Amino acid sequence: MKHNPLLYGIIGFILGGLVVSIAATTFDKPKTAAPATSGISMSQMTASLKTKSGDDFDKAFIADMIAHHQSAIDMAKLSATNAKHQEVKDLSNNIISTQQKEITEMTDWQTQWDYTDHSMMNMPGMH
Repeated sequence: MKHNPLLYGIIGFILGGLVVSIAATTFDKPKTAAPATSGISMSQMTASLKTKSGDDFDKAFIADMIAHHQSAIDMAKLSATNAKHQEVKDLSNNIISTQQKEITEMTDWQTQWDYTDHSMMNMPGMH
């Protein structure tokens, strides 16, 4: 069976969004309104992908997904000290494990496909 990395990435993106949505609705809302910066940044990420294709799309998609997954991990780590219910803690541990595996996979793709940022290499003293 042929594996399609882009398909796995899209599936991971959808599942990651669902997991983050579930986790976000599980926690009590703050008493004061917080700025919706993460919603805006995700919208901007999605909008920027619409104009890309081929390697440009893959490179941007993977970079955005790594940032998205890292945000999910950061949020899930809060449950260790803040969550009341064990179910939330268990879900959070699963999110951390799954998202970290996907970050590792996407980082490996970046290396394999030479999607790493070489701009720092041109700076004096950087090799």
